[in-house]
Amino acid sequence: MLTYLVLGLLVFLGVHSVRIVADDWRCRCIERFGEMVWKGIYSAVSLVGLLVIIWGYGVARQQPVQLWSPPAGVPHLAALLTWFAFVLLAATYIPCNHFKARWHHPMLLATKLWAFGHLLANGTLAGVVLFGSFLVWAMVLFVSAQRRDRRDGVHHELGLLSRSVASVLVGTLAWAAVAFWLHGLLIGILPLS
Repeated sequence: MLTYLVLGLLVFLGVHSVRIVADDWRCRCIERFGEMVWKGIYSAVSLVGLLVIIWGYGVARQQPVQLWSPPAGVPHLAALLTWFAFVLLAATYIPCNHFKARWHHPMLLATKLWAFGHLLANGTLAGVVLFGSFLVWAMVLFVSAQRRDRRDGVHHELGLLSRSVASVLVGTLAWAAVAFWLHGLLIGILPLS
């Protein structure tokens, strides 16, 4: 039963796509209600969507529809992709690093790598719906963000080696915590076991 998973994806990815499909409306809402109110509503709707995704995926995992069995070695490839995703995620929040200077939107690249890695390692219908949706969404949003940057003449600061190293260290520590502990605790699967 994928109904709740799809509903959660529509809410979560929908609210995160407003800037692509209705940027003028978004700007008018921010002008009318203020940025803090907009961010509050945006965050609340995002959280609801995320919770419905988690619940819907949990329900769908109880009766999995297997589309393929991932070949041996794929979990290690997925682990490598998700490690780099965590490094890029850390780079999103650490200013003046080479990752941000080079790719401008490291969180979207992190989402693509995370989704692709999980898509390779999960051969279920629910996995394809969940991770495939995030992968397509991140690809579309990345292209849109790059176009917006070019249109608006956005320039990104040059990266500092110390900030890039910090991104790798923080990302690696976060990845290790998830891969060796939190993923098993929260999802019930230890990916590297």
